[in-house]
Amino acid sequence: MVDFFMIELHPTELFFPDPKHYHPLSGLVACGGDLSPARLSLSYDLGIFPWYNPGEEILWWCPDPRFVLFPERLKVSKAMRKILKTETFSFTENQCFEM
Repeated sequence: MVDFFMIELHPTELFFPDPKHYHPLSGLVACGGDLSPARLSLSYDLGIFPWYNPGEEILWWCPDPRFVLFPERLKVSKAMRKILKTETFSFTENQCFEM
């Protein structure tokens, strides 16, 4: 196992550490940086995603194991189908990126 060390990302330099250096118990990879489309695209390519609250430092995560949904294997319960029919939730994709 690799010893964990916290990487603080530069606000303008696009870089992420190798995800295998994440904190072994939490999946925390780095902190700081920004939420620019270029950084988000790079992070998602590496399996890293941001989580933060406004006014707090951005934390970047790469949990192991990751949660993955396989649509062809997804079983939606009757209770969840009822909730989905109320249209309380919406599902969108690529809303803030140019395609």
